[in-house]
Amino acid sequence: MIGELFTKATQGRYRILHLTWFAFFLSFVVWFNFPPFRTTIVQEFGLTPAQAGTIGLCNVALTVPARVIIGMLLDKYGPRLTYSVLLVYAAIPCLIFATATSFNQLVVGRLLMGIVGAGFVIGIRMTAEWFPPKEVGTAEGIYGGWGNFGSAFSAFTMVLFAIGLSFLPGAFDFGEVQPFNVLGVSFSSQVLNWRAAIAGTGIIAALYGVFYYFNVTDTPPGKVYQRPERTNGMEVTTKRDFWFLLAMNAPLTVIMMVLAWRLQQVNFLSPSVMYIVWVGLIALYAFQSFNCYSVNKALMTGRKQYPAEDRYKFKQVALLELTYIVNFGSELAVVTILPAFFEGTFSLDKATAGIIASSYAFMN
Repeated sequence: MIGELFTKATQGRYRILHLTWFAFFLSFVVWFNFPPFRTTIVQEFGLTPAQAGTIGLCNVALTVPARVIIGMLLDKYGPRLTYSVLLVYAAIPCLIFATATSFNQLVVGRLLMGIVGAGFVIGIRMTAEWFPPKEVGTAEGIYGGWGNFGSAFSAFTMVLFAIGLSFLPGAFDFGEVQPFNVLGVSFSSQVLNWRAAIAGTGIIAALYGVFYYFNVTDTPPGKVYQRPERTNGMEVTTKRDFWFLLAMNAPLTVIMMVLAWRLQQVNFLSPSVMYIVWVGLIALYAFQSFNCYSVNKALMTGRKQYPAEDRYKFKQVALLELTYIVNFGSELAVVTILPAFFEGTFSLDKATAGIIASSYAFMN
């Protein structure tokens, strides 16, 4: 398969794989376009450490609930439309963040940006539709590996991209001049056009989203895309697993409540608004639980029983969730702060710090 990957790059499923991993790649470039400019933005806006940390947190805060929602939309509309819309949407938070003049606007931009991180889910389904079972593992490994490289590419090139864009008209020039060094050369923040760089990545992603829509299909010719009858909850096969499912959904609500508290601590939300958000999150959890019950009503009322051969243990899903939290969660945490860490700890210039930090994301 590896040989065919390059010799048949413009044919059939290999073409779909290349187009799809590049969509994932762009989504990660966009998602991680903040860390390389973290120190510059902190200086330009005069952010406190708590505010800077909050922006980094907001960058990933909505990714988990977004992946659940994207998964439901994926089941209903298919990967072609879902991925295309998500890439076009990426331009919106990029432009909000690039034109921000206040801390609150930065927070809104990064909160909305977290949704773009859900793109990974879509390509996994697209790859599984196009490749046979004996090749799907390798195909998804290639998809995930090259796509995930987008975070390394962002750390590696965004500063250099921003310098190159400094020669464009100053439509994105805001704020005061802040000096900095890149590869031993002194510059100012007006030359480091981070606003144009971030806006540019969003526009590129949106253009590729349109291209992607007109150049892929959900399934190979002759294969029908299987859509579930209901997409508002997960089906389980035992009553015990139903309660386990509800328990596994609870931490997400708690995490979002903690995020609301964090936003209140940096004066993005007032205490009264924070309490309203908490009530809304609890209501959302109750609604989600009701949807899960609706899907599994026949099981819970005893009208349906699954044969032994059709049952699965939900703890297997839970273990996979926890594994993903450990490995990808730790990567997100480190990738978000690593460029600024190298720059501040070892007094490196921004480009050098980004290049070194990109090695971590590249290995992941």
